[in-house]
Amino acid sequence: MSNTSDQELRREQEFVDGLHARLEELIARTGSGVTDALAATGGTFQARLERDILVAERSGLLAAFEAGEHGLCFGRLAFRDGRDHHIGRIGIRRDDAERTPLVIDWRADVARPFYLATGHTPMGLRRRRHISTQGRRVTALHDEILDLTDTERTGHEGSDADAVLLSSLDAARTGRMHDIVQTIQAEQDRIIRAPHRGVLVVEGGPGTGKTVVALHRAAYLLYAHREQLARRAVLIVGPNPAFLGYIGEVLPSLGETGVLLATPGELFPGVTATGTDTPRAAAAKGGAAMADALAAYLRDRQTPPGPALEIPHDDGGLLLDADIAREARRRARATALPHNLARATFAFSVIDALTAQLADRLGADPFGGPNLLGPDDIAQLGKAIAASPEVHAAIAELWPPLTPQQLVADFLTDPVHLPEADADAIRRADGPWTPADVPLLDEAAELLGEDDSAALAAAEAERQRRIAYAQGVLDLSYGSRTQEFEDREDEDSEVLAAHDLVDAERLADRHEEADHRSAAERAAADRTWAFGHIIVDEAQELSPMAWRLLMRRCPTRSMTLVGDPAQTAEPGGCGTWEEALAPHVGDRWEHVRLGVNYRTPSEVMEVAAEVLRAAGNPSFHPPRSIRSTGVRPWARRADDVPAAVAEAVTEHADEAGRTAVIAPSRHHAALSAALPEASGGPAPDLTRPVVLLDPRQAKGLEFDTVIVVEPGELGLSDLYVALTRATQRVGLVHGPTDLPEGLRGALTR
Repeated sequence: MSNTSDQELRREQEFVDGLHARLEELIARTGSGVTDALAATGGTFQARLERDILVAERSGLLAAFEAGEHGLCFGRLAFRDGRDHHIGRIGIRRDDAERTPLVIDWRADVARPFYLATGHTPMGLRRRRHISTQGRRVTALHDEILDLTDTERTGHEGSDADAVLLSSLDAARTGRMHDIVQTIQAEQDRIIRAPHRGVLVVEGGPGTGKTVVALHRAAYLLYAHREQLARRAVLIVGPNPAFLGYIGEVLPSLGETGVLLATPGELFPGVTATGTDTPRAAAAKGGAAMADALAAYLRDRQTPPGPALEIPHDDGGLLLDADIAREARRRARATALPHNLARATFAFSVIDALTAQLADRLGADPFGGPNLLGPDDIAQLGKAIAASPEVHAAIAELWPPLTPQQLVADFLTDPVHLPEADADAIRRADGPWTPADVPLLDEAAELLGEDDSAALAAAEAERQRRIAYAQGVLDLSYGSRTQEFEDREDEDSEVLAAHDLVDAERLADRHEEADHRSAAERAAADRTWAFGHIIVDEAQELSPMAWRLLMRRCPTRSMTLVGDPAQTAEPGGCGTWEEALAPHVGDRWEHVRLGVNYRTPSEVMEVAAEVLRAAGNPSFHPPRSIRSTGVRPWARRADDVPAAVAEAVTEHADEAGRTAVIAPSRHHAALSAALPEASGGPAPDLTRPVVLLDPRQAKGLEFDTVIVVEPGELGLSDLYVALTRATQRVGLVHGPTDLPEGLRGALTR
């Protein structure tokens, strides 16, 4: 309900109409600029580079303008000193000489009073107006008079900001997370705008908005530190593909597209982790001891031979004995280089020793004098040995070139240097990579290093091929030159051909493919990429090995970590933030906590809290719910559980929003048969009216209705997560398995 006059509503509608007209003009102009820039061809390398940069910048600007179409303007600030600013999701200026702002970007400093000002701390404001829109139509205005001495304050004492907030919270879910740019609360704003250097831990229980706050923080950092972060990109790590799909529209809606979203299992380029580990195997693979075990296993691969290796040679056999191998290994390890990069030192040491061995035999003076071979002769022997395939085969046996995939696969076949129980849990001969394998692959890549000399040589060979081809084109051009002026006495023709303007190398460079990928796209393909900032959601689930991977991706340790230790479900997850972060940043991190539950009704939260208290945490206090629906969770026992679940889903079919059926994985086949309309699988379509999930898939998601199946089969942490996904109502369906004790007591109160 608006507390402003119809005249004010019309004025704001006229402003919004003009704003959209200006936006359409900017979209058309920017789109034409992109088209014109793409049409430009030829020119110098510098000109092409400038064109590519212009295309990238204008394309990003065009995406931001197009994203701003929805909810373009949502607020207005009237200051006591006469300043008056409209606030929106992107900044737009007039087309005048002064470039006067039409609407201020919500991330600008001048917009902060929209989120922080109160009657006691008005921050210079007289009035704050919330503008509600549907499409391009202004539907309501909510004014707050913040100047306590203002005579217009009568009739505006209530907090219309609360009305706007509660309206958005009560709205039916759509299967996609929406931005909260219009309803950011003061505690959230302080986190969003916190300095981007260092590690910031944002802890909060279910429904506190920690995920959406982290996403808005990403948008704010890209706005405030555009040059740095656009170049280095921002990485957002989420727990599973369903979660990434759920949050995928938030940043584009705020005009930000230069962000890479990934799960922990997608952080090793070229590897798709489709396998599944047992909880015991995942915990063992994630343990900190795995780093030392892999390093020790690699050292085993650098062991000198038992019996000496006999290498055939035209001038007599060569003997690569343990002494030669040990000295070569000592020299290679002394470089402190990764395995593959130190291999050259090992190889040169072996070749030098074998060359000396052969020179001693061939150049020995039968009368006991000095060696009869000169330096040039010995050098020739060395070249011959260095070119010997047999010598290289022997070197490869003692110091093999390895890929991370080879090393980890071999290790998992024989996982030595681990306690017997851990080794038995992870041992396997083959099978697909699992998410817990990805940090092992990354650790192996660090231990091995990448010898890119062959790739560089191949790239240079390809470049020389292009130059040779270009020279052929120019030679053909010269041979085909016009003879029209051959009889002229003046030999300096004014007609210029290609061979007069460019040489072969420049012509080859013109045809070299430019890399038009964004920073995020390039980062996704480069394991060694250093991100400008990393945001991790459900960070409490990460294992020590996963933390090692992420810390390598951000050497500056500029991170925002979001999570709730009370919801930890992974066996290898962190016990405390101190345990997870101390090995990497010591105590140099900041901790903030969100204490208000915006999503989960108080009736549901009371029941969920009893689950954790029954799990051995009697002093647990959940975040404070600000909403109440008057509907308490219910439980239903049934002989045919799938049929009972289908009946419960049908009962809520006429209600707006989305329903989630959350059940242990072993029941999914039967439930899918009973719920043919439900979307399930590894990446369910969350926009469907009904989705079928297991508790791990449900992390971070929200639904209007949640039906938990066989809650007695779930771990208490998983049950806590499942119950707190609901924004309106929760039901429980079970068979002979009893409800957990804490849940039974909570439901009967």
